[in-house]
Amino acid sequence: MKRRYLALSALAFALVLGIAFAVTSCGKSQSSSSSDNSSSAPATQAATPPATPESTTAAPAAAAGGTSKYDSGPRASDSPVDGGLAAKGKLLFTSKGCVACHAFGKVVTCPDLVGVPKQRTAEWMTQQILHPDVMVKEDPITMELRTHYKLPMTNQNVKPDEAKALIEYIKSMTH
Repeated sequence: MKRRYLALSALAFALVLGIAFAVTSCGKSQSSSSSDNSSSAPATQAATPPATPESTTAAPAAAAGGTSKYDSGPRASDSPVDGGLAAKGKLLFTSKGCVACHAFGKVVTCPDLVGVPKQRTAEWMTQQILHPDVMVKEDPITMELRTHYKLPMTNQNVKPDEAKALIEYIKSMTH
């Protein structure tokens, strides 16, 4: 029973993390060059995703007419990757169960994480990881993502230093 609860908790965390990162990866193609991975749908706060086969698996980045108070400023990928934190984040990505829902370069059950650091700020990603239950109720980007994925990200009780490590790992996987 405890093992099942842990697996479900890990899955829920992965969903929340995935939603947060999918939001950032969704906008990758709009603000990047045309040579970027086409599996990401555009992710600007006012844009609608194009009707492509891949856009059916990726969600638009924000609700129409809404912007996130956590997503203004430099993108998470604007700062260099901290290799030590990224290594810790890799372990957390597995141990917290993020892998159950998220991957890099493909959709598992939740958003693909490729490109998320180029589309979202580290603050937005942090809030999504630490407070997914609040973000799904108050953040326009997260609310929009929720309409595209059956499973909401759950709160995995990640500590702030763990969230930083997870973000560094995601950045390292999407450079």
